[in-house]
Amino acid sequence: MSLKKQYLKSRPVCKVTFRLPKKAARGSRQVFLVGDFNAWSHTANPMQRLKSGEFKLIMELAPKREYQYRYLLDNGQWINDWDADKYIYSTFGKCDNSVVAV
Repeated sequence: MSLKKQYLKSRPVCKVTFRLPKKAARGSRQVFLVGDFNAWSHTANPMQRLKSGEFKLIMELAPKREYQYRYLLDNGQWINDWDADKYIYSTFGKCDNSVVAV
């Protein structure tokens, strides 16, 4: 998994590329990016499945913030990003959430 950040000079946003490798997707046909940037919606941000079997999504996020997120596989399993900037414990799911700082 990897995070790529690109700060735009033309607008006050950071384009963040989220990637979930094929191995981590565990045969999923659909994966969603779920986090506080979309009110933890399970359907708002479907990721694009690439020919390689990995999943990718680019989001524009406001800078100078931290966002908690996780990946939701089509079998209902939640996956953290192994390359997250850090992790924060969530009492909601009694697990760690991935965090991206932009």
